[in-house]
Amino acid sequence: MATEAGGPAIFLSYAHADRAKAQRLASILEQSGYVVWWDALVEGGSRFAKSIDEALDKADAVVVLWSKHSVESDWVRDEAAQGRDRQRLVPLSLDGTVPPLGFRQIQVIKLSSWHGRADAPQIDAIRRAIAASLGEQPGPRPKARPLIDRRQALAIGGGTVAVAAIGGGVFAWQTGLIGPVRADARSIAVLPFKNLSGDSAQAFISDGLTEEIRSALSRNAGLQVLATTSSNTVRDDQGDARSIAAKLDVAYLLDGSVQRAGDRVRVAINLTNGRTGFSEWSDRVDRQLGDVFAFQSEIARKVSNALSVRMATDTPAPGGTRNAQAFEAYLRGKALYNAAKGEESDREARANFELAIAADPNFALAHAALSRVLASLAAGSAEASELKPLYTQAVAEAQRAVDLAPTLPQGQLALGYAKFAGFLDVRGARPYYDKAYQYGRGDADVVLLYAFYAIRARRFAEARDAIERALVLDPLNPRVHRGAGVIAFNSRDYDRAIVQYRRALELNPAITNANAYLGMSLMEKGQIAEARAAATAEKSAMFKQTALAIIEHRAGNAAAAQKAFDTLVAEQGDAALYQQAEVMAQWGQADRAIALLNKARGVGDSGLTAIATDPLLDPLAHDPRYRALARQLGLA
Repeated sequence: MATEAGGPAIFLSYAHADRAKAQRLASILEQSGYVVWWDALVEGGSRFAKSIDEALDKADAVVVLWSKHSVESDWVRDEAAQGRDRQRLVPLSLDGTVPPLGFRQIQVIKLSSWHGRADAPQIDAIRRAIAASLGEQPGPRPKARPLIDRRQALAIGGGTVAVAAIGGGVFAWQTGLIGPVRADARSIAVLPFKNLSGDSAQAFISDGLTEEIRSALSRNAGLQVLATTSSNTVRDDQGDARSIAAKLDVAYLLDGSVQRAGDRVRVAINLTNGRTGFSEWSDRVDRQLGDVFAFQSEIARKVSNALSVRMATDTPAPGGTRNAQAFEAYLRGKALYNAAKGEESDREARANFELAIAADPNFALAHAALSRVLASLAAGSAEASELKPLYTQAVAEAQRAVDLAPTLPQGQLALGYAKFAGFLDVRGARPYYDKAYQYGRGDADVVLLYAFYAIRARRFAEARDAIERALVLDPLNPRVHRGAGVIAFNSRDYDRAIVQYRRALELNPAITNANAYLGMSLMEKGQIAEARAAATAEKSAMFKQTALAIIEHRAGNAAAAQKAFDTLVAEQGDAALYQQAEVMAQWGQADRAIALLNKARGVGDSGLTAIATDPLLDPLAHDPRYRALARQLGLA
């Protein structure tokens, strides 16, 4: 098996109960110049089974640790059989156990009296046996070295690092010593954990735990954690670890499974090198459901240690709960909200978040989530008379979240969003958006919404920096590319807007708003036929008619433009006052445009948050009434 480190490749097979001795042996073999792959815990059905088969097929030698535990393991027997059949088997006995039938024809090296010393005679015997299986003579004994702490980077001869063990040697993550990879060496994707509960209705537990672990890892500034949407694109991918890592363009994958029994959950996790496909670290624990918040922080710390990236803090993520009932209701609410199926699912999500808060009034994440869903209901489905009550409650819930957990980015973001979208309070929202970005720079959702706020507050450079960060964190999310289109459109960079809107549509042809604004970007480039086609393909009736009314007017088709505008008014009414103002501005009817903007302000139309940077309102730029309105909104 060719390795970049240059030494022979060893496959180490053992039972999970013997992991401590396997860890020590793996480290010593590394120091002897071998490249060792040892898999701490890959359960049946794992997506990484292909990596195991490939490693076995290509290994120069298969070292098997027989023990009272491993002789009962079908996995170890199968792995030993491959080594035997290829005449590359090196059998060891940890506790004097005799190998099972079919494996006794090869002399066994006994380790029952071995105490972990690298210079012990048993280690020399192992080295000689490996050399014999390769048809070689053993090299000189290497000078013994102590185990390297997981926080240190291990380089072999100035070249590459071969293996990371659970508590021993580690990859030199930050220095790039793991060898050339296309992905950023700090990048990791948390893949959707498998639901092993035997009940598909329990999938919200595994999905929720996946997201919480991802959130905990994103708190580490030394890591680049791929966001939920991009990671979930490989949920049903049957490829091996290397192909999945290449598809996601990350260096490492964290995979796992969750099995629930009552209020207890069993979680298995596995960290895999995306370049080699080999497992680097794994663990399995049983916890009470209410202990999961502490557990996800523990996982983040262990993964960071395994990758030699120090966490800035070992404290648990803020805003959690130890109440199992509250946590379950919160996860149900998140699953419903993330489904984004419309008003009905949002209202069910709201009910679950309220149940979570009833069970634990100090659950800050639930208060923040309730604030977001209230704001979503106000923006997406509420009557005009419901807007202010909903936004008022959204502010109150977010304020409670901030009071309970000041460093919780979701709470700061919810408060900024509710103030900005609900009350057009640009200045009042700013400190909360800034704090959300400060505490949540690793969270693509936080970064994306911060970028939207920054562009509308005329902080163009900050908006562009933030959206570029969001694109790195969540490159396969169509919403992020649509967001990049928004930033470019509002910056009058129509070429970039066209590229980003098209990418969003490639990823999700049904995404709303993208076709409409692609059409208007093409219109600004003088490509009227393409602009009309894009606008016609828009899924949102409101944005479709707005875009067609503007594009047809620009094309000189007055009748088609008027028809689109009349349809907009008839179908959307006061829910589209801001869009009607955009059309009037583009038609050159300043008085009607200003009247509609003032009416929109009266009903609290959140579209007004874009008033200061919206290219469609450029014809009003020098109108003193427009400038006065922008100043009153704090957006001049």
